[in-house]
Amino acid sequence: MKRVTIYDVAKEAGVSLATVSRVINGSNVVKEPTKERVQTAIEKLGYKPNAIAQGLALQKTTTIGLVVPEASFTYTGQIINGLIDVAKIYNYNIMLHTITAGITEIGDIIEDIIKSRVDGVVIYNDKLQLSDMEELGKYNIPIVLIGDRVEADNVCCVYVDIEKAIYELTMKYLEEGKDNIAILEDRKNHHYTEMMVKGAKAAFAKNGKEFNGFVKIPSERRTSYSFLSGWMKDHKYDVMIGNRDSQTMAIINASRENGLRVPEDMEVVCVIDTKYNSMMRPQISSFSIPSYDLGAVSMRVMTKMLQNTEEFDKVIELSYLFTPRQTTKD
Repeated sequence: MKRVTIYDVAKEAGVSLATVSRVINGSNVVKEPTKERVQTAIEKLGYKPNAIAQGLALQKTTTIGLVVPEASFTYTGQIINGLIDVAKIYNYNIMLHTITAGITEIGDIIEDIIKSRVDGVVIYNDKLQLSDMEELGKYNIPIVLIGDRVEADNVCCVYVDIEKAIYELTMKYLEEGKDNIAILEDRKNHHYTEMMVKGAKAAFAKNGKEFNGFVKIPSERRTSYSFLSGWMKDHKYDVMIGNRDSQTMAIINASRENGLRVPEDMEVVCVIDTKYNSMMRPQISSFSIPSYDLGAVSMRVMTKMLQNTEEFDKVIELSYLFTPRQTTKD
């Protein structure tokens, strides 16, 4: 993957580096026809002037931008560790950018990334929109996306198939005759919620049934627990699935307070396994997702993109393992 530089622009436009620099910096000494040639070359090659506003040429910085949502630090800690360990091997520095819901916009992060002149970007963010990806793509910066399957130019992805995990889990319960299954909305991770619901719907459809167990948390409720403590008074399920550890703990506590025993009356499963799942009583059954490997493999893929390696997988799926504990029956 060749990175477009100011030299490429100069060659395409048939002008000197100094001329390109003057056009980029808004100098009035360049004649209009020449200026138009340079602008045409910039657009054709996908070169972004504001990325080199303070220098003549883009040089390799050996720095990778990492974008993560602040709310996911408990889970992303191992992802970051894996990424940093591999980055050290290949002598890359990591520049961390965090997104805080309602405070930091992805557009601002993108601009900061471009101005920092990183060599590539690794992104873990379920709120990233297609328009954001297209904006990054304009700069010809190699991108590795963690946690989602995407097929696009200059983009590689490393992910775990959450939809398949929930499909298999749901199929297991349906085979046992348990079809009163609920999935609790995770307002901090809409993408994972969608994948979970899709997996359940596919399993139900496979068995000639319709899935209607999506439990949406009203917008006026600040926490999962404040909602569930009332909801569980009138609702009981064979199985209830949460995405994060804190939500699953809320399910267990609200169930207990309403006289439901876990797992005797209702089984509970958490999708993303963390250290807190085994610390809780009862210990929470969950999926062991290789978060460290997500980071390590993503960084390794990034090095291949930067080295212009011709043959490598752009879409990499990592495996998961269901870990039964005390919130599910044997």
